[in-house]
Amino acid sequence: MTIKKIISQLIEKRRTWGYGAAIAVTPYLLIKIAWTFGLFMPTQQMGDISWRTANAITMVLAAVGILLAFAFSMPWGERLPAWLVTFPVWVGTGLLIPMLLLAPVLGPAAMIRDQKTGVANVWVYEQIFVIISLVGAGICLPLALAGYAKTRWPEAFVGPIAIDLLPGNSQKLYISLARLVAAGCILLGFIKVFWAAGGTIGITPAMLDNRDLWWHLLSLSTGVWSFAGSWGLLVLTTRRGSKSFFPPMATAWIASGMLFSYNLFNRLSATRADTQPPPEYPLAHVLTTELGSVLGVMMIMVILMVLHDRRRAMRGIKSRS
Repeated sequence: MTIKKIISQLIEKRRTWGYGAAIAVTPYLLIKIAWTFGLFMPTQQMGDISWRTANAITMVLAAVGILLAFAFSMPWGERLPAWLVTFPVWVGTGLLIPMLLLAPVLGPAAMIRDQKTGVANVWVYEQIFVIISLVGAGICLPLALAGYAKTRWPEAFVGPIAIDLLPGNSQKLYISLARLVAAGCILLGFIKVFWAAGGTIGITPAMLDNRDLWWHLLSLSTGVWSFAGSWGLLVLTTRRGSKSFFPPMATAWIASGMLFSYNLFNRLSATRADTQPPPEYPLAHVLTTELGSVLGVMMIMVILMVLHDRRRAMRGIKSRS
């Protein structure tokens, strides 16, 4: 059995994956509810209003994730407005899938770091539940989404990448935009990989020792996904470099969501009173952060234009046949 057939069989079981995602996210939701209301807090700092606000926001996101998991699993989910599904899915896949790849390293590292700072023992057990929820959601939710999207938007999954577009398409526009965005992604990728490898240009000298494993891995993840997104976007728009449409589309989708959502998450984390300042120079930090957000938004705009032209072309093919 080929890998393509195995993946196809996996995403056909979207109800199973949707229920699995809802079950996986539930412990995370319960922990966030407890922290929001001041229960089972491992440190006194988490009682601060900034921590409570951050936990309340992530509590709402977890609840939305559970609702989406059920929507992906049931027929009524296909009747929801497209915009109501697309935005949280875009942000969620951008957060979960890259984090899923980092969780086996970042999870234990976070627990060891917190134990050294003397947090309460209950924090270790809470961390374990959080990691299980994130990994479970990172596996189940994208598979449930893939089954849902394949049913509702088949043009994003099936067929070759090279199809005849109808007159009035936007190909010239999005090819130009894609080249501009890809150049920005490559620049951001080189900067992030350079920092992840230990480069010190753009880093405050007094903050060199603050670059822990978290910072290096997140910098590396951003750099790698920036390169992957530039590849996916160029392949989508030029229709060269892949025979199938889905691999570059999925790569560009995840990369764009990652660049946008991780910078959004960093801004949320920066509101906490105990947050350490970033090791980069303020200007370098702002430029790379904002560049990532802008590139993520521009990437999803290009993807949506490509999907729009592709849907028109596929409908034209069906009507002629």
